[in-house]
Amino acid sequence: MPEVLTAPRVMTGDQTVTDGVVVIGDRTVDWVGPAEALPTEYVALPRTDYPGSTITPGLIDCHVHLGFDGGPTPAARLRSETDEQQLVLMLHSARDLLGVGVTTARDLGARAYLDVVVRDAIAEGLARGPRMIVAGPPITVTGGHCWFMGGEADSEDDLRRMVRTHHKRGVDLIKVMSTGGFMTTGSAPWYAQFTAAQLAVIVEEARRVDKPVAAHAHGIEGIRRAVEAGVSTLEHCSFVTETNERRFSEPLAARIAEQGIFVCPTINVNAPYVAELTGIAVGEHLKAMHEMGIRIIAGTDAGVDNTPHHQYLGALEYLVTLGFRPEEVLAMATTEAAAALGVDAITGRLAPGYDADLIVVDGDPRADIAVLGMLRRVIARGRDYLPDSGRFDVSAPGTPFASPEHTVDLQLLIEATRRRQA
Repeated sequence: MPEVLTAPRVMTGDQTVTDGVVVIGDRTVDWVGPAEALPTEYVALPRTDYPGSTITPGLIDCHVHLGFDGGPTPAARLRSETDEQQLVLMLHSARDLLGVGVTTARDLGARAYLDVVVRDAIAEGLARGPRMIVAGPPITVTGGHCWFMGGEADSEDDLRRMVRTHHKRGVDLIKVMSTGGFMTTGSAPWYAQFTAAQLAVIVEEARRVDKPVAAHAHGIEGIRRAVEAGVSTLEHCSFVTETNERRFSEPLAARIAEQGIFVCPTINVNAPYVAELTGIAVGEHLKAMHEMGIRIIAGTDAGVDNTPHHQYLGALEYLVTLGFRPEEVLAMATTEAAAALGVDAITGRLAPGYDADLIVVDGDPRADIAVLGMLRRVIARGRDYLPDSGRFDVSAPGTPFASPEHTVDLQLLIEATRRRQA
């Protein structure tokens, strides 16, 4: 049913409207503007006022894994579960995301195309969750990072066949593991898994079927090859060396900026704790990259070790500590994220004709990004979402793993971090 929402601040994605109004239709936003200019045709509609609050576009997490549970050993659980068990977990993870105001998410690695099933179930109204943009099994070399998701391919013919199969199965984009990673035994994040020519084959074949390519890339050489191949987004982009140090390359960053490649650094709630435990300043080069013109987008790698899906806010808070203004961080989580994911014509801002994806929070996120955790309402594609408990359960800002469902001892984080460094 159509409804009028009012708040002292309405952040549309383009501007902040003081004493603003958002008119919601059956699924889309019908009107946005100052209360004094509300057209007479909407005056008689049901109205809900939110004094002291802010209405913003729904949040976007550009890098999640619904099939990982966010506990201490998510890969082991994925490998031990049946597809049916995985599907149940993925639907639960999707609800966790929506419950913290994430109304759009990009899943960058699932087995057996289960993410396609989840995406379609949510779109058809059979399950609740964010709008999902899905990649299916990530393409990796035989025995490479996340091989257990089923995306192994080596020769150019195999790579073309894999992209074509993904297209046939209905994915939205192609994910390729340009480097190894932290979560796979025998894989090293600084190791470049594919040649530039092989990556170019993947990009070429993906473009033929009008699909972007997201490249998992930790190590410098793997980043360079992905950039040379012309991928759409770089995931992690952490400039890891063989000694597990971070060595920022300005020339390479300049090429990323020149080619307009989005970077999703997968900053998450654990960043400050990992920095404290390892001495590695997580994301220390992000501000410099942003100032060079690289478009940074928010994504948490939700589901990986000790990173529950409900901990999205911690990522945004950490980005502020790196020197970004709250408005910049909000853009990374809304308008910029929507542009990177190719959905900026339907979501990421509040404007007539856009899907009614929005959240209502107490306070002003421009003054304190943490108020994004003080949710009063979540609306996704015009439908209210109410968590199973009947209330929003967002962990206290800066407190990791505060939800009883995902309580993780800090010692487990320390041990997991040490395993990654080994």
